[in-house]
Amino acid sequence: MIASRRFVLLATSFSVGLILSACQPTTKDNEAASEEITAPPVPEVTETSNEDETSIENQDDINDTQMTDVLRDYTRAMTRMHDEMMIGMGYNDPDTAFAKSMLGHHHGAIDMAKIQLKYGNDDAMRQLAQNIIDTEQAEVDILNKWLASHPDVSKPKPNTAAMQQEYARSMDILNGKMVLGIADPVPDVAFVRGMLPHHIGAVEMAEIQLKYGTDEEMRQLAQDIITAQQPEIDLMQKWIADVEANESSNDKLDKPDEMSGNSKSDENGTLSKTEDGAQSSIS
Repeated sequence: MIASRRFVLLATSFSVGLILSACQPTTKDNEAASEEITAPPVPEVTETSNEDETSIENQDDINDTQMTDVLRDYTRAMTRMHDEMMIGMGYNDPDTAFAKSMLGHHHGAIDMAKIQLKYGNDDAMRQLAQNIIDTEQAEVDILNKWLASHPDVSKPKPNTAAMQQEYARSMDILNGKMVLGIADPVPDVAFVRGMLPHHIGAVEMAEIQLKYGTDEEMRQLAQDIITAQQPEIDLMQKWIADVEANESSNDKLDKPDEMSGNSKSDENGTLSKTEDGAQSSIS
């Protein structure tokens, strides 16, 4: 399907931009870091989209138009999340780095959940989206309050470099899987395939905080995030498995002859395998 290929192409281009940005050296000057990371993604997606749309500009496909809107919304949400997280990853203090990075990560989750409520139809996934908004908005308030009284330290700590490397590694994986997930042409599936790696990334970030952080409030928040999001990860994994099982079952129903391995005569009297064999023996 042309539309599906286009979404994957867009997503891949966007993924390259984000991952290259995530691999950039960290810097204390947060504004400079923000300028570095905000430039690549959007122009790349726009150029690729225009090139690909040239080949299908005469298509009158309502679903394609709708999915372009969905993908655009997800792309904006991911860009905002990425920019905020990159600033946090450049902080020197592990606790402050966690708080700032997780704040951006939570903003991304809330934005994605709102997109699901806008476009999605599956009741279970719409309920999950609302739960994510409710839970993570409360945690956003905690993070904002904590950050207001805990500025970053001026010099790196002994474990700062190791912490930043682990965050960068986790973010690389997160970006790659998310951008492929949100490119799915079905809104509900796009939400789950995007939110699933997002949640897994949150758990990994929380585990990094438990490894390097010392602030008791942020360590408790990290544990709360693991406790809250692991059941949601299990829920989404089961939902995806059910969707894939149904798709596989439908494919088998749509292609009974291929599954049985038997040839069939067409309306013009084409010989079957048995008839071919008989004719060969006669000759």
